Amino acid sequence: MAIRRRTLSLAAAACLAAPAVRAQTAQPWRPVRPIRLVVPFAPGGSNDIVGRLVAEAAGQALGQPIVVENRAGAGSMLGAEHVARSAPDGYTILINSGQSTVPAIVARVPYRSVEDFTGIAVAGFSPHLLVATPQFPARTAQELLAALRAAPGRHNLATAGIGSGVHVAAELFRAVTEVQVEMVHYRGGGPAVAALVAGEAQFGTPTMASSLGQVRGGALRALAVLAEARHPSLPDVPSAPEAGIPRAVFEEFFPILAPAGTPAPIVAALGAAFRGAIQQVSPRLNELAGVVPRAGYETPDQVMALVRQGVESYSSILSAAGVRPE
Repeated sequence: MAIRRRTLSLAAAACLAAPAVRAQTAQPWRPVRPIRLVVPFAPGGSNDIVGRLVAEAAGQALGQPIVVENRAGAGSMLGAEHVARSAPDGYTILINSGQSTVPAIVARVPYRSVEDFTGIAVAGFSPHLLVATPQFPARTAQELLAALRAAPGRHNLATAGIGSGVHVAAELFRAVTEVQVEMVHYRGGGPAVAALVAGEAQFGTPTMASSLGQVRGGALRALAVLAEARHPSLPDVPSAPEAGIPRAVFEEFFPILAPAGTPAPIVAALGAAFRGAIQQVSPRLNELAGVVPRAGYETPDQVMALVRQGVESYSSILSAAGVRPE
């Protein structure tokens, strides 16, 4: 009997040990075909620039290329809805700085910005700018305001589409300065900046990522960084408080997301690859796009908490400025 009991005990221990052994020897998820990173804006905007920078390095870490796919339309809603409805298998993911701004300004969003997604990483943070075309006579924010107030409704402000971060920044600027302008919505930050350079619009509130090159090259004039302090990428440009518009402070961030229900091992592998890529290309993100990564977004819950906080924050900002979702 003693021998039989000992045999049963050894068998039970072996059964208990088997899952632990399998867990220790299990390999991390690795993709077997290319991954699509959906950018819900036209090429040339901030999401496109940031997405391409991190996608290449993350693809190298995963052993499969990450292909950027631009699905522009409806201020990022077209591309975001596509990802939300895609199979949760790790092969279709999203980068979208409009993830939190859309529900703050659009009354009927065809997906849930938080519940329909799971977090992978946050590529970084960057303020918006207040810019004018070189042909426009204003050389400071105050000169711009004087010109706008002298001719109400006669100047165009370019945005990256309804519900985009650029749109929210524009609404905030319009509300806190009480100016009357005509908003022209384009299909992304790239087309909006191109319209400014071409003179179709006189001024705008683009992301730093989409307009930094044009500002440095003289195609656009930066009147203010819409932040509490000056930015190292444009050290000679005054901050919003310095420019006399202290309440016009607006910052974007770039969450990278997968459809809700994506298995945890896949999310973990994607998160590790993208976080490593973000650190690897951090100097280029800052140099080319004015984007600065921050620590504290290592888990899916932390990423989605940031998205949720963004929805609440932007909704509060716009509500205080008298702007309601439409």
